[in-house]
Amino acid sequence: MQKPIIQSTASQPVQPPLPATGIRSSKSRRSLAGIRILHDDRDIIVVEKPCGLLTVATDQGETRTAYYLLTDYVRKGCLRSRNRVFIVHRLDRETSGLLVFAKHEAAQRTLQDHWETTTKQYLAVVHGTPAPPTGSINSYLAENSAYVVYVTPDRTLGKLARTDYRVIQSVKRFSLLEIAILTGRKHQIRVHLANLGHPVVGDNKYGKANDGYSRLALHAWSLAFDHPHTGRRMTFTTEIPSFVRSLIGNDPPTLAAGPSMKELA
Repeated sequence: MQKPIIQSTASQPVQPPLPATGIRSSKSRRSLAGIRILHDDRDIIVVEKPCGLLTVATDQGETRTAYYLLTDYVRKGCLRSRNRVFIVHRLDRETSGLLVFAKHEAAQRTLQDHWETTTKQYLAVVHGTPAPPTGSINSYLAENSAYVVYVTPDRTLGKLARTDYRVIQSVKRFSLLEIAILTGRKHQIRVHLANLGHPVVGDNKYGKANDGYSRLALHAWSLAFDHPHTGRRMTFTTEIPSFVRSLIGNDPPTLAAGPSMKELA
């Protein structure tokens, strides 16, 4: 369905060494700063990342990231261990949801080489109700010197991005959308929905400034891919986050991972 931009191992930023004073070995969720582990085997680890946590360090060299915390987790507290996790894909700091990390380079290469077969679905609560209720947003995105992503008609300046959406439920001022992205541009979903006139709730950067909500209502809720060693199809889903439930009411719709967005591709 979607075809995110695949980044090779060589193109990924070099992460500075783990600090000696990090979180020590523990499998408790508390020790992983809100990261929830859904699956862990010799090749991969699948987690649910909380809002507010970077996937991997930027050029500022942050050390409190999912990458650091999970590398420390797989090292089991041994600073001499060479175990580590490998980045396969990313979520923005403000976006919560599912991530898969590889445990060795061969698994990373296999997952990235077959990334076009991976299915990722998001949930977003937006202001208002998009019309039509299903659609595709196609535009070129560029980034300015202030690190703000924007839509541009200049294809030489921007990169093509496509976002598919479907309205699942509308209540009062908000709508719950299911979203699939066919490209992996920075802040793509947020910029596309804001440009559509229906910004994501809590998006103070691209949406309504000070809309009264302190967190972004964007969540990567479904992830399906072929296991890099066995080839078996694996599908992971999360619960609808409590913040999303608080916006759409206590009777959220039943969601099905995978097929529902394929008709838009």
